[in-house]
Amino acid sequence: MSFPIEDTVGAWVPHGRFVIEPVASGPLSGLTFAAKDVFHVAGHPTGAGNPTWLATHAVPTDHSPVVAQLLDAGATLMGKVLTDELAYSLHGDNAHYGTPINSAAPERVTGGSSSGSCAAVAAHLVDFALGTDTGGSTRVPASYAGLWGLRTTHGLVSAEGLVPLHPAFDTVTWLALDAATFERVAAVLLPPSDFTPTRVLVPQDAWDLADPVFAEPLQRARDALATLLHTEPQTLRVAGDTPLADWRQTYATAGAHEGWATHGAWITEHQPVFGAAIGARWKTASAVTDEAAATARAQAATVRSQVRALLGTDSLAVMPSAASLAPRRDADPTDVDAVRLRTMSITCIAGLAGLPQVSLPLTLPDGTVLGVSLLGPAGSDLALIRLAVQLQGTLNAQHR
Repeated sequence: MSFPIEDTVGAWVPHGRFVIEPVASGPLSGLTFAAKDVFHVAGHPTGAGNPTWLATHAVPTDHSPVVAQLLDAGATLMGKVLTDELAYSLHGDNAHYGTPINSAAPERVTGGSSSGSCAAVAAHLVDFALGTDTGGSTRVPASYAGLWGLRTTHGLVSAEGLVPLHPAFDTVTWLALDAATFERVAAVLLPPSDFTPTRVLVPQDAWDLADPVFAEPLQRARDALATLLHTEPQTLRVAGDTPLADWRQTYATAGAHEGWATHGAWITEHQPVFGAAIGARWKTASAVTDEAAATARAQAATVRSQVRALLGTDSLAVMPSAASLAPRRDADPTDVDAVRLRTMSITCIAGLAGLPQVSLPLTLPDGTVLGVSLLGPAGSDLALIRLAVQLQGTLNAQHR
């Protein structure tokens, strides 16, 4: 049987063109999805964005639990899509398989590392796509392409049966074009939540890291949320007197050390060829000492406690999903890295705290797309998504 999708955006990997029908009918019947090529699918190889990985790992005999769950719920799997190599990037290019097209802004990248998932959904080729988010790998593409995306509470959705990057930070996620589909998937993958927020927090230090184009959408979201929740927004600095760049470095050091512990032996043995930026990241990771990692892990634990205490059980924070619009495909690598560092200073907040962050898409009057996020307490994912859907409806109504 030939693969029924015409891949107009370069989203699918060469070994990912297959179809797996659902096990039964269910709440996701009629929906199609693609899986980022870090998820194991029985009978099909997992490439993790690198040909050497593909060649040196056995074909899985079992589906990852989340793939099995979606098939059980009635969704049809339309193969596997691109990832940045070993998911170690936010940009969305791949030295071996190319750079998928962002249908929302074809001159700009999709973002990564869930690049193929983003491209496939944005082009309407599947209804939703599985991704992962370690340092922003779903929230950033969602913002860049005007999609619904999230980072789930760490550990809430099973991360078994997929290629890890930094297990202490890895989360299983999905992207969708419309709110209804995004919420349908959420209802299958997430447990119920009784989260009922009464406070809206404005982390000014995170807002300050985003380009000016985010200011007006963030303010509109803040004010609409305050009205919905009958409360006054509270402006603060989530990191206090500490620059968020310091938090980002804590995340980067702890994550790199864990990444090397996870993949260093394979990299040393097989000497895979990586794209320049990702290769440099692995070289840095190999040099992180146990002492530096221990210090970073202790700092990460402090940040986790601090952010969780700030939110309590009754608060959410309004944040930019990224620091900028999607970079141009021909952007200078130095500029790309500067944007990456600013963006990760925002995305590391949820990552270090292990908390859910939902990115809802907004379209500006000139057609520009970007993401505004809601950050909530641990386990509030489903309620947070439903509030984000309600918020987007309010914001859209204001512009009619």
